[in-house]
Order: sequence, then structure tokens, then C-alpha cells
Amino acid sequence: MNGQTMERGRFAPSPTGRMHLGNVFGALLSWLSVKSRGGQWLLRIEDIDPDRSHREYAEQMMDDLLWLGLQWDGEPLWQSQRSHIYEHYFRQLEAQGLVYPCYCTRNDILATQAPHESDGRVVYKGTCRHLPPQPGRPAAMRLMVPDSDVSFTDGHYGLQTVNLGRQVGDFIIRRKDGAWAYQLAVVVDDALTGVTEVVRGRDLLLSSPQQMYVAQTLGFAIPRFVHFPLLCNKSGQRLSKRDRSLDMGALRQRYSAGQLIGLLAHLAGLLPAPQAVSPADLLPLFSWDKVPRQDITVE
Repeated sequence: MNGQTMERGRFAPSPTGRMHLGNVFGALLSWLSVKSRGGQWLLRIEDIDPDRSHREYAEQMMDDLLWLGLQWDGEPLWQSQRSHIYEHYFRQLEAQGLVYPCYCTRNDILATQAPHESDGRVVYKGTCRHLPPQPGRPAAMRLMVPDSDVSFTDGHYGLQTVNLGRQVGDFIIRRKDGAWAYQLAVVVDDALTGVTEVVRGRDLLLSSPQQMYVAQTLGFAIPRFVHFPLLCNKSGQRLSKRDRSLDMGALRQRYSAGQLIGLLAHLAGLLPAPQAVSPADLLPLFSWDKVPRQDITVE
């Protein structure tokens, strides 16, 4: 790379069920985005939720990715094996005086919300910020955020500005059950594996300022963020693992790998009509300018 930093993207599924068409759409776009620039594509299994994560789902995901022709670089990273690493960086945040125990239930937090304040999002009001610790009482651990704006230029949706205090609030980095929260684990993993680009659905746009704040506080470089439109069903709802007719088990019975990649390429604006192609066939065609910005309905 002529002395330049190697571009690295990543796909980071949670093994809580079979991948569906929306997951594969994200995998393909993240693969194309980094591979079109000669970079590496890493696979991370986000299995830090012990109640919902299952290894058999992770193994199915890896089999599905290989069937589709989406080969990752290096060995997969398993978050469940990295608790000691998250602990180290949690202690760094704690040492800066930015972490405090929160005893609130979800109902407690919802009771403080005015319907217009957060467009349906739950913004924590800092109720427990100044409470004395209560030893023996289960508590989540929250990270204090400043009342300030964070701006970044998304690779697909352009300039984004979010006020951490008003639109996000202090957020959880360790759950009451001791499990590590997403916002800490992903920042640490992206930084330590050299990820330079994060490609994911636009429903995670609000996570980017939170992760930028964590990264800055820990002294990490901030990756480039690129968000893409969501695939929705006919009712306008985002595809989920409940849409069984569009999970990979059903899709592999209805399509060849090439046909499925071609369908996704058409939805992404890369092909005028679906046709059987490999991911590598799409590399010379890929551009974020072609990808729609509005959510996409799947018939």
C-alpha cells in the first residue's frame, strides 16, 4: 500500500439467529466498499450477549458467507473471548471519573420521557449520576457524556451533527448482568484490529457519535462511517430475523449464490436488473453514489 495504512472493513454479525436478506445486503456492501479499494475485510462475531448468542448460528453465518463468495481475511474474532480486553479499557474510562453505577429500570427511564423530546428514542436523564454507590445492589455502568455537539461526515448520508447530552444521554457500557455493552466492545475491537471503515445500516447512525466519543476518550483513531438504507418488508418494517421467508435457510432453497448476489446488487443500484454474478464481478461497478438513500422495499 506504498506505506499507507491498510484499509480494513469489517462485518460484525450477532449470532442470535439465521442471517436474513438485510444482513447479507450489509455484508455485501461492506465487502465491496473495502475490497474495491484493495483493502481487507474482517469478520467479527459479536457474541457478548450470553443469553441470546449461540455458536451454531455463528457457524451457519460463516457457511452462508462462504457460499455467497464473501471470504473474510484472517481468522474470525469472537467477542466472547475478549472480556479481559474490554475490562482493561473500562478501567481506563473509570479512572477518568466518567463511569457511574445506574440502578434505574427501563420503566424508570421511560417515566422521565416527554414524547416530543427524543423522537421515540430513550434518552437517559442522568438520574443516577450523583447518587452515592449502593454496594450489593445490581447496577449497570454508564458513561457520562458532555452537553456538546459531535459532527461527522457519513460516507453516504453526508454531514451529521448530534448533541450527546440532549439526543443520546449517558449510555450503558456494562450491563447489570455484567455483560459488556455494544458501544464499548465495538470501539475497542475496531481500534485494536485496525478497522478504518465501518459500513452498517442507517438505523445505527446515532451510534456513531457515541462510538466517536468513546474512541476519543480512549485515545483511539476514529474510522470512517458509511451507513446504508434498510431493506424493508411490504409493511415498511425493517427486515428482521422474524422474516423467516427471507432468511438464508429459505433463500438458499430459492436462489443460487450468484442469483442472490445479483438480486442484492440490483437493490443496491449496481445492476439495472437482477442477474447471476459473483461479488468479485461487482467490484468494478461499485460506487456509493449508485446506492439509494431511501429505504428499499423487498417484494
